[in-house]
Amino acid sequence: MMNSIVDRLKEVRSSIESACLQSNRSSESVQLLAVSKTKPASDIRSLYHAGQQQFGENYLQEALTKQQQLLDLTDIVWHFIGPIQSNKTRDIASHFAWVHSIDRLKIARRLSQQRAQDAPPLNVLIQINIDDESTKAGIQPEQLVEFAGEMAQLPNLKLRGLMTLPAAEASAQQQQQSFATMQRLYSELASQYPTVDTLSMGMSNDLESAIKAGSTMVRIGTALFGARDQTRSNE
Repeated sequence: MMNSIVDRLKEVRSSIESACLQSNRSSESVQLLAVSKTKPASDIRSLYHAGQQQFGENYLQEALTKQQQLLDLTDIVWHFIGPIQSNKTRDIASHFAWVHSIDRLKIARRLSQQRAQDAPPLNVLIQINIDDESTKAGIQPEQLVEFAGEMAQLPNLKLRGLMTLPAAEASAQQQQQSFATMQRLYSELASQYPTVDTLSMGMSNDLESAIKAGSTMVRIGTALFGARDQTRSNE
């Protein structure tokens, strides 16, 4: 398993480099976030020893367990990328360096209030519901200007950019349109806030298209860890 997961890391990195080359971009302009949904800490450890440092988690209790098992890996960078409930904000503010999934000011305020004063500001991304799906979280694109203005005033948060999850069933043309809209929103936001440098979009099945459209961070799970386990304890 160790060899195969390291081989898959090499393959994903190669795919990122190839997509960047085709788009006349430096491969260093795209960060790889390894998403270990339902997979064990031992898999994270294998990838870490192969040079991967940034890891994303969707489920808080699962993440806290893995973090406890990997305390010796002191320079791992943990990203929380799942939905956020109000009763989870204290642990998220304490145990993560990044949060990708902010779409409510109430949550943003709680994260800012609960971030330790002696800790670096929490890096945050605003989640955009780019395809207006009723089953997905995220603000509407037209809400971004006001939402970002409110978030940027919170003292213990650092606004770094945007995140999205395009519709899974979208056609290639629809996907391109969604990615292009995200790139436009991101560019407008970056022109207003000097801290904005991250557009988190693209996963295992669409990383090439996302990179072509300007993504600076791809969130890769299946291509690294294999299909997710179907059974998971409730939080």
